[in-house]
Amino acid sequence: MATPRHNILVLNGPNLNMLGVREPQVYGFHTLADIEADCQEYAEELGFAVDFRQTNSEGELVTLIQQARGACSGLVINAGAYTHTSIAIHDALKILEVPIIEVHLSNPQAREAFRHTSYISPVAKGTICGFGGHGYILALNALRSLLEG
Repeated sequence: MATPRHNILVLNGPNLNMLGVREPQVYGFHTLADIEADCQEYAEELGFAVDFRQTNSEGELVTLIQQARGACSGLVINAGAYTHTSIAIHDALKILEVPIIEVHLSNPQAREAFRHTSYISPVAKGTICGFGGHGYILALNALRSLLEG
């Protein structure tokens, strides 16, 4: 395999490890492993390398974002509930200096009012929501457009 043109970090926040069993009527029946496999396959087609991570810890997400500085070309992030609560993640993303795409499996605007505010959107190049796991593929495609013009 050729050397990847871009290294992409895909970060997933709390409870996303429970996809497939957690509220399937909202989040679908695909597991996070299914989504990761789809991302890896599509990234290979694009010539990208994907580092796909999940954590339930806000502090660990902040550390992963900080460690990505200078190590990745772009970031896809589904911060889960931290989207609506974490100024710390917002601040870490501000110093990353690469294109950031925010992803949500469901459409937060069509859900409870407390999900309508995102601390990630102000620092993201764009937000993809409501397309289930396919949103990650859309995010990788968006990064391709941003990185390769």
